[in-house]
Amino acid sequence: MSEGISQADRPAVLEGEGRDLFSKFDPLIAMREGLLAGGVEDPFNLVMEKVLSPTRAICNGRETILLGTYNYMGMTFDRDVIEAGKQALTEFGSGTTGSRVLNGTYQGHKEVERALCEFYAMDHAMVFSTGYQANLGIISTIAGKGDYIVLDIDSHASIWDGCKLGDAEIVPFKHNDIEAMEKRLRRIPEGAGKLVILEGVYSMLGDIAPLKEMVAVAKRHGAMVLVDEAHSMGFIGHHGRGVAEDQGCLEDVDFVIGTFSKSVGTVGGFCVSNHPKFEILRLVCRPYVFTASLPPSVVATAAMSIRKLMHGSNKRAHLWENSKTLHQGLKALGFQLGTDEPQSAIIAVIMPDLERGAMMWEALIKGGLYVNLARPPATPANMTLLRCSLCAEHTEQEVQTILGIFEQAGKAIGII
Repeated sequence: MSEGISQADRPAVLEGEGRDLFSKFDPLIAMREGLLAGGVEDPFNLVMEKVLSPTRAICNGRETILLGTYNYMGMTFDRDVIEAGKQALTEFGSGTTGSRVLNGTYQGHKEVERALCEFYAMDHAMVFSTGYQANLGIISTIAGKGDYIVLDIDSHASIWDGCKLGDAEIVPFKHNDIEAMEKRLRRIPEGAGKLVILEGVYSMLGDIAPLKEMVAVAKRHGAMVLVDEAHSMGFIGHHGRGVAEDQGCLEDVDFVIGTFSKSVGTVGGFCVSNHPKFEILRLVCRPYVFTASLPPSVVATAAMSIRKLMHGSNKRAHLWENSKTLHQGLKALGFQLGTDEPQSAIIAVIMPDLERGAMMWEALIKGGLYVNLARPPATPANMTLLRCSLCAEHTEQEVQTILGIFEQAGKAIGII
């Protein structure tokens, strides 16, 4: 490039300084610096040097019990799943280098979509590169300008972002409040397109939605229903299909969104549906069209894992026992929990504030236990939470060890 062209490519230099685009993050930067200045180990910079099993890893140099990975069914180290991935890597290479609508659909992508259709007993399945993209793509594509989306105020960030991208009218309602949801639906103009978005399990507190009642209300008002079952797929329901199955309303749900990064044990997202026009979404859903498809090894591991989860009743039963034991044990120790009874594989321990939450997190990690520290604005009601995510591979002894570490840390920090 000549000097003349190089000069022309440069933006004009303006007098004075413009506003720093990063200035909006100054309060967060100050909060983080203040937290770390006290000598607390950074809770958002954990490194796993080696993963030993679905429930243990070397974290920051210490052997650690994992209680915050969303590996609910423990499929990450399943031998059949790993072998399926190795074989696909050998036979199809490391990646597709293309979109699903061009050169990015391999045999494995069709196979994992067939596995999802069988798992949910539905007609259509569409696989995305992440669960976030699944919500972003489906929501923004089916509900656009002039349509209305009625959603729970505590919905996941990917749901909110999908709503914004689609330019529909967004109408939130109080968390799990059936009456508030119905009031919002009554106010929507006659003839407008309506989409109600719910979650099976809400990831911060681990509480479930009254889906049966909510879906019935939505249908009574002529709305389509989308349920995100990311944190319940594989675990809740007789076949592991989620809360909608467990509450007997899955047939009335129009779209189920899920992810491979939790119970399935790999990465990716999906939507399943019985809608007769569903397949057109492959041509009009931008986050599906304009991104590379999942690598062959990933879809192979996902397909194998999903098929094994169809026969995972024993694992589901053991995970429920783990959840009950941990919930009862933490409650007996005097910790304040997000739910009165165990409702899912997530148990949220409520902290007094962020400072003591970080201190408690540090005491746990130094004691050999990893949990998630969740803080506002991601949490409801500005709560600071220690979020525990159980695994079907946690043994009874590990759960007791977890309770012992919590007790020691809680007393040391003054939480209990």
